[in-house]
Amino acid sequence: MHPWDAPLDDEEWRSWLLRHDFGQLIAPGDGRDLPIVVPTHFLYDGATSVRLHLAKPNPVWAALSERPRALLTVVDDYTYVPSAWQAAPGTPIELGVPTSYYATVQLSCDVEVVDDPESKAAILRGQLAHHEPAGGYLPPDPGHEHYRRRLPGIRGLLLTVTSVRAKFKYGGNKEPAHRELLAEHLVDRHGPADEAAREHLLRRLRAGR
Repeated sequence: MHPWDAPLDDEEWRSWLLRHDFGQLIAPGDGRDLPIVVPTHFLYDGATSVRLHLAKPNPVWAALSERPRALLTVVDDYTYVPSAWQAAPGTPIELGVPTSYYATVQLSCDVEVVDDPESKAAILRGQLAHHEPAGGYLPPDPGHEHYRRRLPGIRGLLLTVTSVRAKFKYGGNKEPAHRELLAEHLVDRHGPADEAAREHLLRRLRAGR
């Protein structure tokens, strides 16, 4: 990874990950041709732990029983940057090289499978509080008939983060004047993630990255 794409500090990637709660859980297992990849919501604690739950029929459990390690990866705030934008000011626009802007965090984790009913209910309570802060749902309680019948159909996961790779690729290799121009292009185009990309670009420019 180029140094200009590296996080400013741990706070940058941690605060970003706290706002992005959907990613892919990748379990390599042991000696498999391909890993198991599971799109999933999750709950990050802002430090070194992630909690989530999945259905019992999910194929990830076999891979995790072979090797209790996984990678949780999240990518967002991504957008395409066309060739003409990439050309340095004053140079032929046809010589520009297109690229992508994006943010990503990859957490390498030790994995603990959670089957205790109360511990699974605690994971559900945390996720529901995060996603539905207004309430309006029945609080998970393994003693309640509604959950007593449903909790056996899921398993919980506790991920302990052992290492982190993060990248914020937003034109850090460009001169400041060029980056200001790129920010204007993003405003003019106003694509689905252009505003988020612009905010990253300008924030990191102000921080000297």
